[in-house]
Amino acid sequence: MNHRTIRVGALAPLSRPGFLEAGRHIRAGVELAVTEINEAGGVDGRPLELLLRDTAGTPARAADAVRAFVDEGAVAVVGEYHSVVAHAAAGVAVEVGLPFVCSSAVLDAVVDAPTDMVARIAPAQSYCWRVYADFLVAAGYREVALVVQPDLYWSSGARVLKASLAERGVAVSVVEFDAWVVDALVADVVLLLVGYPEPAVSLVKAVRADPRLAGVRIGDPAGRVEFPEWAGLVGEAGADIPFLRYMPPELPPLGVRVAEGLAGLLGERPSFVAFEGYDAVQVVAEALRVGGLDRRGAAAGLGSPGLRVAGTRGTIGFSRDVGDVLQWAWPPVHVAA
Repeated sequence: MNHRTIRVGALAPLSRPGFLEAGRHIRAGVELAVTEINEAGGVDGRPLELLLRDTAGTPARAADAVRAFVDEGAVAVVGEYHSVVAHAAAGVAVEVGLPFVCSSAVLDAVVDAPTDMVARIAPAQSYCWRVYADFLVAAGYREVALVVQPDLYWSSGARVLKASLAERGVAVSVVEFDAWVVDALVADVVLLLVGYPEPAVSLVKAVRADPRLAGVRIGDPAGRVEFPEWAGLVGEAGADIPFLRYMPPELPPLGVRVAEGLAGLLGERPSFVAFEGYDAVQVVAEALRVGGLDRRGAAAGLGSPGLRVAGTRGTIGFSRDVGDVLQWAWPPVHVAA
């Protein structure tokens, strides 16, 4: 190890049962950011060294990785896509005093108690999924079925959508996922609040194969339709209403430049998840410049009220007033076809 380097940990699901496409895009984002920062002279003249760990989409592996980052001298950790995995990582990060910039997980309760040790650049679920509910109402949908695979993330999302839609006059049914779920669907829209690729892919195929559900539209609020793998597995009819993505209608100049670099690394159009990974590293770098080049400095920089970071999708600043973590309020959110 070069003792002049500043070590930064990164978490991404790079093997099953994690969502591999999302993990690959996080990896591209964080690696590009580290490369660009180092080519520009590093942070106060010291290069960043990236410590990337595969969570496999499992909380235990993420928790172990955060502990390992501390032993390896990391000053902060970034990343993760899965909310329940980020929750486990955040809990350990708070426990050991390692600042965590959560790039993509939206679960409101990503921590169990208020803390300045965790910052998030993805929107909170209670915010972005309400935007999705507003879209469904504006589009004229009046019967919505939520197929839910109960866990911390999906159950939380179901509560947000049910409350948001019901208060706007939409009939909402909540159907717990099981082998007979198709028989219980009575709606013009079915929203998938289940794991990926399974049972999501099998559920889509079952709905499309059932003549009783001809004309039912399928949606995925979690935005997995953004990734090419989805269409490859279930075809164009796999999700035929728009989905959430955390991007502005048009990227600013920095975002346009970074998009070209990400596309070169990925061999395809970058998703919002890749931009989130890039921005998370830039947040850590700026926090270090503001607060100092160790863990305490990174934490102090994140918590600085004046911290502002030029991100790919806009200027990032954090608020303590919208949840239990330092939250960018708010990243751009739109519903995309």
